[in-house]
Amino acid sequence: MNQEELKKRTKDFAHRSIKLSTALPKTPLGRHIQSQLIRCATSVAANYRAACIAQSKSDFTFKMSIVAEECDESCFWLEFIIEEKLLKSNQVLPLLNEGRELAAIFIASRKTVRDRSSEFNKSVTESNEKIAVNS
Repeated sequence: MNQEELKKRTKDFAHRSIKLSTALPKTPLGRHIQSQLIRCATSVAANYRAACIAQSKSDFTFKMSIVAEECDESCFWLEFIIEEKLLKSNQVLPLLNEGRELAAIFIASRKTVRDRSSEFNKSVTESNEKIAVNS
C-alpha cells in the first residue's frame, strides 16, 4: 500500500468514525464517547499526513507513534461502544476491524524505521571503530 492510498484510508476511517459517532445516543456517555472518538479518529488521518512530510527519521518515528496511539485509542472507544451496547456490534465491528488493521500497519512502519535506524547507527559505529583502529 502506498502513501496516497494510506492517506485516503486514514481519512475514510475518520469520516466513518464521525458518521458512527453521530449515531450514538444523546446521553452524557454517548456525547463523551462521540467527542473522544471524533478527536482520536481524525487525529489518525491528520497526524499520518504530518508524518508523510516529516523532516527527519526521528520526526517520522515520533509522528507515527502518535498515529499508532490515536488509532489504538479509536479502537478502545469502538470496543467500549460495543461493550456498553450503545450501538449494535454489527454497526461497529467493520470500523473496529479497520482501526485494528491501521494500527498494525502503523506499529509495523514505526518498528521498521526504528530497526533500520539502529542498523544504520550500528554500521556507522562499526565503521568509526575500524577507522580509529587503523589510524
